[in-house]
Amino acid sequence: MTTDQDRLLKLEETVAHQSRVIEELSDQLAEQWKIVEQMRFKLDRLVERFVNLEEQALEAPAITKPPHY
Repeated sequence: MTTDQDRLLKLEETVAHQSRVIEELSDQLAEQWKIVEQMRFKLDRLVERFVNLEEQALEAPAITKPPHY
């Protein structure tokens, strides 16, 4: 038969375990957020470069005849 003290000990163990798991998950989430922010920054830079290249391509004059004609 379990006593109140046994039940309390079991609850304390459960809370300690859950606290540890929550802390680990929080650390993992913080690390993943850093990675997401780095990827967002890189994506923004790539979009900017792509837009610049697109603008340069549109500014180039169209070649109507090859230069040797």
